Amino acid sequence: MTLPAVENDGGSGFPAVSFGNKRNKYKRMDSDAEGTREDHHRSRSRKYVMACAFFASLNNVLLGYDVGVMSGAVLFIQQDLNITEVQTEVLIGSLSIISLFGSLAGGRTSDSIGRKWTMALAALVFQTGAAVMAVAPSFEILMIGRTLAGIGIGLGVMIAPVYIAEISPTVARGFLTSFPEIFINLGILLGYVSNYAFSGLSVHISWRIMLAVGILPSVFIGFALCVIPESPRWLVLKGQVDKAREVLMKTNERDDELEERLAEIQLAATKTEGGEERPVWHELLSPSPAVKKMLIVGFGIQCFQQITGIDATVYYSPEILKEAGIQDETKLLAATVAVGITKTMFILFATFMIDSVGRKPLLYVSTIGMTLCLFSLSFTLRFLGQGTLGIALALLFVCGNVAFFSIGMGPVCWVLTSEIFPLRLRAQASALGAVGNRVCSGLVAMSFLSVSRAITVGGTFFVFSLVSALSVVFVYMLVPETSGKSLEQIELMFQGGMEGKGGEVELGDAERLVRKDQEF
Repeated sequence: MTLPAVENDGGSGFPAVSFGNKRNKYKRMDSDAEGTREDHHRSRSRKYVMACAFFASLNNVLLGYDVGVMSGAVLFIQQDLNITEVQTEVLIGSLSIISLFGSLAGGRTSDSIGRKWTMALAALVFQTGAAVMAVAPSFEILMIGRTLAGIGIGLGVMIAPVYIAEISPTVARGFLTSFPEIFINLGILLGYVSNYAFSGLSVHISWRIMLAVGILPSVFIGFALCVIPESPRWLVLKGQVDKAREVLMKTNERDDELEERLAEIQLAATKTEGGEERPVWHELLSPSPAVKKMLIVGFGIQCFQQITGIDATVYYSPEILKEAGIQDETKLLAATVAVGITKTMFILFATFMIDSVGRKPLLYVSTIGMTLCLFSLSFTLRFLGQGTLGIALALLFVCGNVAFFSIGMGPVCWVLTSEIFPLRLRAQASALGAVGNRVCSGLVAMSFLSVSRAITVGGTFFVFSLVSALSVVFVYMLVPETSGKSLEQIELMFQGGMEGKGGEVELGDAERLVRKDQEF
């Protein structure tokens, strides 16, 4: 019996090409299976990183809630504890000044015990402070609670963006690192709603419940500690490379990039200026030219975020609207809810644009829009106040100011500060930026009422509009575009290693951005 030749396709019923078809079919099946596994891994890592960013941002709800709730609670504290105007300024503004000590301590603390446990410490300290404030029988005890709450907020505000930036994939870093600003705005809105909800209670009880509700978000931090891992970059700094690899396996969307990314982190962790190992604070106080540029950008953008008057707008929105003509306390608190809703809505818009549009274009829109709204609010309060038109325009420009702030200066400030510094300096340099932010916030909050009495509320906002105009120049002259670059590439950009590219996104980065737009 003679078997048919392999080339013979007539008679046997099994043409030779059929074997090739089967092999191709199996290859396609293997390829499809591999693609399915990659898609599954990508989806799982994306969800995991978003969960980490979500839980890491919970501490920022505490800052937002305190800012929002104190704007209304202080109206009842003044009546219940009979505090003076100066004491009111100290009560409101001291949180920002005190929180700078938390931010300063946060840099060294997070380098010592890790980013994750620094967040836990922040929640614990804030909880204690909020509980003391809620039961305070006097102004002095209230300030003790305020001090503890400020330290907790300083720790939390500084560490969340750093942690998220270090754990996020490059193509989604801006989106994820803006989560803390979303949660600040959510906290402000919850504070305004709390003011309105509890304003009908007795003067002695209402403000205590308002402040006590702020404890609830920090309770969820305990659950978060069971979910989120330590930062892989901190683990590399501590020589725990295997643990860092395990975290990157969960957070990196592509397995083939894992070892490359780990090698970049290890190189950044060991790199020093001129090959000489120096203490972190010595590098910050006597910086190299590259680090000096980073400090100017990071510290400058943090200060401009606050000296343009956003905390004055949020803390004292009832006072501003009262100046415009609203006298009823319930109506004042209801109007502040509208401000909170506007601020929260626009931060969500910015979150989805920050990676695709870029950091710098959002900053341009934000700073120019804020300048126009602040000037218009100044004009309205000075010439059109105490009437229906004045009230409507004042509310419009207050909402416009917080909207433009939320589009750019709010989220981009923290994103930039968390991504521009080298790994060895990142935590403590970010802490230094947060200190500038908190000092400026405190100075604005503690002086607003006094300055307004001296030059009117309208005059004060005219000054804010001039400062905001300067921030436009600062962004144009000094702030680079960082979207689409890894943290290690951004460091090279400041050192001149990416000169000639004009800050443009590289081809590989652009491809990853396209994948992000399609997949994230």
